[in-house]
Parts: sequence; C-alpha cells; structure tokens
Amino acid sequence: MAEIMRWEPFRDMITLRDAMDRLFEDSFFRPRALWRETNGDRTMRLSLDVYMTPEEVIIHASVPGLKPEDVQITLEGDTLTIKGEVKAPVENVDYILQERPFGHFSRTLTFNIPIQSDKAEASFENGVLTLIVPKAEAVKPKTIKVQAR
Repeated sequence: MAEIMRWEPFRDMITLRDAMDRLFEDSFFRPRALWRETNGDRTMRLSLDVYMTPEEVIIHASVPGLKPEDVQITLEGDTLTIKGEVKAPVENVDYILQERPFGHFSRTLTFNIPIQSDKAEASFENGVLTLIVPKAEAVKPKTIKVQAR
C-alpha cells in the first residue's frame, strides 16, 4: 500500500553553507587529472605558466625528474610544441596509491602576437623548463618623447 506524503519543497534543498562547502572541496581538495588515457595510452598533462613582459613571452613548464635532453622543443612559425616522456617510477607492482604522473606529454601553444622565433632561448633549473621568446619589434611598446617648442 502506497503512502501519500505531503510535499515540502524546502526539505530537499541544501543550505547555502553546504553548497559553498561542496564547491570549495571540489575546487581545492580534489586533484585535477594529471594524465588521461586514450586507447590504452597514458598521456601526461604538462602544467604551464605563460606570461608576457613588454619585451618577451615567458613560459614555465614543470618537468620534475627530467634532464634537458629528455625534452624536445620545436618552434615553427607561431606554434610552440613541447614534448617528452616521464618514465614510470616502478613497474610490475600493484600500487596502493599512485598520484605522481608519468607517460608521454605534448603541449602545443600558438602565439597570437608576432615573435622572433630564431632568438628563443630555453633553460632548465630544478625541474622547471623556462622558455623566453622575444616579441617582434612591431609589437614592442615604443616610448615617444614629447618635445616642447
């Protein structure tokens, strides 16, 4: 026998505080996917920071545990590609917890401003790859001095 219950719309609503708590937990405490699998291939997500100064574009990529020769950088026209591979720390074991990403990575950026690709420089320090790509003269800010007459 079915029981008829009175509908109370506020009973199923969560409080604003509960909603905010859930939002912060989802945003800050759950790690973002550091790799993705496609057809059994694991691809690592390469984290980047990119910013501009008046003279250049600077890119920082986190590649802990790699050597400079393990990273391939190509700059064709206005397209930058960074590729490499982070080797698995230990193979043929049953992990209880595995959060450190590994596998192939590839990240491509397209510059939306003219750059001087022939003058780009890359350096490697403490697991951080830094690329400095100078802007073309046409986009560098020019200061015009005002003269009194």
